[in-house]
Amino acid sequence: MAAAPRLQSSDAGEAELRELIRARSFRRGDFTLASGRKSDLYFNLKPTMMDPRGAHLSALAFLDRVIAEKVDYVGGLEMGAVPVIAALAAISDAAGAPVRTFFVRKQAKEHGTRDVVEGLAPSESLAGQRVLIADDVATSGGSIIKTVEAARGAGAIVEAALVIIDRQEGAAEALAEHGLRLLSVFTGADFR
Repeated sequence: MAAAPRLQSSDAGEAELRELIRARSFRRGDFTLASGRKSDLYFNLKPTMMDPRGAHLSALAFLDRVIAEKVDYVGGLEMGAVPVIAALAAISDAAGAPVRTFFVRKQAKEHGTRDVVEGLAPSESLAGQRVLIADDVATSGGSIIKTVEAARGAGAIVEAALVIIDRQEGAAEALAEHGLRLLSVFTGADFR
């Protein structure tokens, strides 16, 4: 018989997640980031978020913070946020604290409903809903701002964003200009 899943995040779980990120998703070198900036630190969190243990630990770390924010939905921009918010939806249900999630396409599909916001049932709307925007890594905040604009355009109330890693390279300040707080599980300093 399999053991029941652990559903509460902990300092030990976050320490394990940090080491998993270090092993699977972190490099030092000379990199050009999506923002166009240069950095000696590079994070590609997909290998961590797609790993069974990494997905579990990332979702648990997010769940604690999402519950504290008392939001109705968590959404993020494709592709960076999709693995962690999908895991969050599953883990939250298993924990008895279901979190509804959605994602924002970078551009509308050219077929079907042509929606930019995906994951909502036909009877669901973000209008008047408290929404937390999620992403894997924050550098300049551009992806988060794009997602916030789409959510607010759909009528959502967005006051905060949550990432696994805040690189501490201007995202918090850029988001503050849009009336948003940036929350993170880790910062770039945790990997120096």
